Formats: sequence, C-alpha cells, structure tokens
Amino acid sequence: MITFFKVQAASILGSLADYMTTIILVELFNCWYLIANFAGNIIGGTAQFFLCRNWAFGGGNSSMQVQIMKFILVFAGNLLLSAAGVYLFTHYLRVNYLISKTITSVLLGLSYNYFMQKKFVFR
Repeated sequence: MITFFKVQAASILGSLADYMTTIILVELFNCWYLIANFAGNIIGGTAQFFLCRNWAFGGGNSSMQVQIMKFILVFAGNLLLSAAGVYLFTHYLRVNYLISKTITSVLLGLSYNYFMQKKFVFR
C-alpha cells in the first residue's frame, strides 16, 4: 500500500510539471489545448518516470534502458487516452480544458498508469 501512495505522490508532482507546461502554452502562447496537453504530458511523464523509478519502486529489477522502453510503451497509451479524454470532455461536453485534464488525469492515474507501472514497467 505504501508503494501505491508513493506512486500517487510522484504522479502529483509529475502532474504539477504537466499542468504548468499546459497552462503556459495555452494561456501565454495561445497553443491549442491538445498540443499543450501533449507537451505537458511529456514533461510530466518524464518527471514521473524518474520519481517512480528512484523513489516509489526503488529502481525495480530491470535496467534503466529496459524500464525506459517499457515506460515509453505505457506512456504512448497514456498519451492517447489522455488526448481522447481531454478532447471528449472539452469539445463535446464543453468543460474547461483544465477541468477536462484533471478528470482525465485522475482517472488514468488511479487505474491505467498505476497498474501498468507496477506490473509491467518497474516490476
């Protein structure tokens, strides 16, 4: 159970980097919310990988190169699911892009991301 909370803390810190990137790109540079979401996900995902690897999962049993490759595979799925969720909530349901991003991030963080990292990337 401790690992679950460490992963969630790493996810929150990664999300802070993600949100800051997204907000800056949308609000200051007038980027389309899906492009900003993508860039934010890359920055946040990178931060989360290193926090999870070095702190939450204690390095795991595989080499860093193997974990990076596995993480990229899982993260590609996350990018697609995140874009779909944000687009659905923002475009079709007319929810603000930040609220859409929050709903989608929480749903993915508690389900897909945690289990894929625990069972596949850092096992």
